[in-house]
Amino acid sequence: MAYKALYRTYRPSTFDEVAGQEHIVKTLKNALATGKLAHAYLFAGPRGTGKTTMAKLLAKALNCDEGIGHQCNECKNCKAIIDGTHPDVLELDAASNNGVDEIRDLIDKVKYGTILGRYKVYIIDEVHMLSTGAFNALLKTLEEPPEHVIFILATTEPHKILPTILSRCQRYDFTKLSDKDIKNRLKAVLENEGVAYNDDAIDIIISLADGGMRDALSILDQVLAYSGNKLEVQDILDIFALESKDEKIALLNSIINKDVPDVLARVNRYVSLGTDIKRLTDDLLLILKDILIYQSSRNISCLEVLNEEEAKLFFKYLSIEETMKMIDIIMAAQKDYKSVNSIIPLFEVTILKLVTTKKDGSPREEYIEPLPKIEKPLPKPEPQPAIFKAPEPTKPEPQKPVSLFDQPVEESKPVILSKDVIVVKGTRNGESFFVDDDLMIDIMVVSKKEIKNQLLNNWSNLKRYIAHPDLGKAATLLVDGRPLVAGNKILVVEYQLPSTADRANLIENQEAIQNVVETVFGKRMFVYAVSRKDSVRSQQNYMNKLQISKLPKPDTINIEFEGE
Repeated sequence: MAYKALYRTYRPSTFDEVAGQEHIVKTLKNALATGKLAHAYLFAGPRGTGKTTMAKLLAKALNCDEGIGHQCNECKNCKAIIDGTHPDVLELDAASNNGVDEIRDLIDKVKYGTILGRYKVYIIDEVHMLSTGAFNALLKTLEEPPEHVIFILATTEPHKILPTILSRCQRYDFTKLSDKDIKNRLKAVLENEGVAYNDDAIDIIISLADGGMRDALSILDQVLAYSGNKLEVQDILDIFALESKDEKIALLNSIINKDVPDVLARVNRYVSLGTDIKRLTDDLLLILKDILIYQSSRNISCLEVLNEEEAKLFFKYLSIEETMKMIDIIMAAQKDYKSVNSIIPLFEVTILKLVTTKKDGSPREEYIEPLPKIEKPLPKPEPQPAIFKAPEPTKPEPQKPVSLFDQPVEESKPVILSKDVIVVKGTRNGESFFVDDDLMIDIMVVSKKEIKNQLLNNWSNLKRYIAHPDLGKAATLLVDGRPLVAGNKILVVEYQLPSTADRANLIENQEAIQNVVETVFGKRMFVYAVSRKDSVRSQQNYMNKLQISKLPKPDTINIEFEGE
């Protein structure tokens, strides 16, 4: 039997099982009980908050054999709606069926009576994607549908819907779910699945889900496919390229202590491991927000990330003005991220600004009593001693100041400027390379973790060639990404932005990219780039095939190359 995703397995089957949205559930229950039903509903709100699920629950409540308002999940009507085969409950995806013809076809069927249930229910998902012509075609029917017809429109962008449509619907606004609601639901799922977990891991999933229950369950599904029958913090950090709370606090510690070498070492580690820089920036802002809240009010109930002990330590070594200045610097960086091709140099400059800036904008004096240094191994996060209570570190040997932009090229290493390019056969697509889903699965199956780890550990060496007259452009392009999978002759690099991945995949850039890779790593490889979004999709595709034993065997895969 095919594996069923958790968000589908644990989709609510009755109103009582819905997490959050109590105001909507209560209103619909009362409307069903009193018979005060509208002919058209608009369900609006963020993705993954239960709009389509609520629409199907309402359809069940209208058609259940036990009577209006019931959801027995046993009768022929309920079962058919659950299976998606009910002839009177029709779901239309407006994202792919947004033309006038599709809507006119729907309208033609409205006049016919029901086949199995009491009501014909039309669920139009992402209704804001309909064209103006399609909206106009729907308008009259939506205003005066037959008594046996109910329309349920769902959208994430209600502001894009024509006012004439909005005025004919009873609107329900779905809100992001509270952390408590998501946590309770995840715990129930984990306990039902017999999975061991800890609360810290659940909290990280909640932060990634951003108020969406479907996203939370999808993330949980992906983590369990990776880790097996347990849910641990480190697995989530590894999969989503995140840093632990201890690491972020340690970074702020080094910033406050003006420990530039340690700060730069940490930043280089984030880059080489492919840490999600935008997410890290957001998390640093949340920590500083907690510090500011504690400085201003001592109200620990409002702290989102820090506990009271951690907040007290930062309170001791930062003034309110300095905290606010650091917040301004990070918020400015978040704004600038949207307008730059590469966020990594901007992140590096932002961190250095945090180190050297005082409330009035001038370099600040050394603290009389430095903030205790948190000892944390940089290569891989390990369990740490109590925060801020680490033993006094030994005095390091004097070292030359480190610069992110002053790392000379090793003269002893020959620079490769070969015109011989190896390419995976069948990947040329116009001016760019393109790897389809099937080929990507093959590449992932034959990839070697040890090769990827070697590349990750030495990825920062690419910076040495940024100023090189022949290799500089390609080195700059590569350093913004991170190795996703690697084999003997193929390297897949992940980028945060699709535009950067598209630039890396231009055929004209492959020669220089391969020369950089061979110069730095001693291996000539075909390099293909994917965006973060495509990376997550490919990994989910791989996990889905793994769970149903549909992955190809390595010895059956034959990837052909050109130009060898």
